[in-house]
Amino acid sequence: METTVTKKYTFKDFASDQEVRWCPGCDDYVILRSMQKALPEMGVKKEDVVFISGIGCSSRFPYYMDTYGMHGIHGRAPAIATGVKLANPDLSVWIITGDGDAMAIGGNHFIHLLRRNIDLNIILFNNEIYGLTKGQFSPTSLVGQKTKSSPYGNTQPPFSPGELAIGAQARFFARIGGNTPKEMTDIFIQSEKFKGTALVEILQNCVIFNDGCFTQYTDKAVRADKQLFVEHGKPMIFGKERDKGLVLNGLKLEVVTIGENGITQEDLLVHNAKEQDPTLHQMLVRLEYPLVTGIIRSFDDVTLEEREDDLTAAVKYNSKFVKTDDLFFSGETYEVK
Repeated sequence: METTVTKKYTFKDFASDQEVRWCPGCDDYVILRSMQKALPEMGVKKEDVVFISGIGCSSRFPYYMDTYGMHGIHGRAPAIATGVKLANPDLSVWIITGDGDAMAIGGNHFIHLLRRNIDLNIILFNNEIYGLTKGQFSPTSLVGQKTKSSPYGNTQPPFSPGELAIGAQARFFARIGGNTPKEMTDIFIQSEKFKGTALVEILQNCVIFNDGCFTQYTDKAVRADKQLFVEHGKPMIFGKERDKGLVLNGLKLEVVTIGENGITQEDLLVHNAKEQDPTLHQMLVRLEYPLVTGIIRSFDDVTLEEREDDLTAAVKYNSKFVKTDDLFFSGETYEVK
């Protein structure tokens, strides 16, 4: 099926007539509008776009997109999306999920989707809480965090979505604050262009049950000094004055100041998102200061669909059977090798 766009879309073409029902001030509104602005730039026909969600505040997303979509069951969006993509490889398939939906009940589906490298996209809304069910701790909630289900403080160490993803062989991982629509829009476009499973973690504020969970990184007053937005092929530099950067000191990343101790921009690490070895990508994901955002990993690899197609072609080539009847009427018994 040809997916080249002949009509020029605008964001309005992807906005449904459904009333958007998220809490006032929620970052979900920013994510929704960023996606609606990104889709016209992707070169994909509107009728070839599918959004599939699980359960959670984020999972209302398909209702608000004027595309095909499905509101699935808790944690099972990857399984549904896998079937959709394998049934029709020409579709642009998007999974909308949250930190609880993806990494608690949906944990196995999540890691195996990344491992298989199916050509689809995952947008993970991470607010470190269960919002829809009114504030229980989630797999990304911090130790000591007081919630409706941990009134004296959470005792369970949190998952890092990026660390978990790279450990599951994710080929594409990006992270971005929920209040940065311009960068978010561009990352969505790059995610669609990537051939394989692309995971984008959104640091999404829950104004009701976990307000300010990422403020120390995402607030406009501190963002430049607390975040390092990486770009492939460019030095790892940050700060309001663009005078801070990262170097590798032994087995650890170290923040340095340009102009001190003879440090120049040429001494800084240059980001290579396309490196196959995930060691440095994992280090960037784990770093707390600065928090690394942008496309951290984007390694081109063979997709599951390509492996399946190659296997099918090889089996057909070596088989004496051309059609099913050849097999059924080949004798009293038959052997499949």
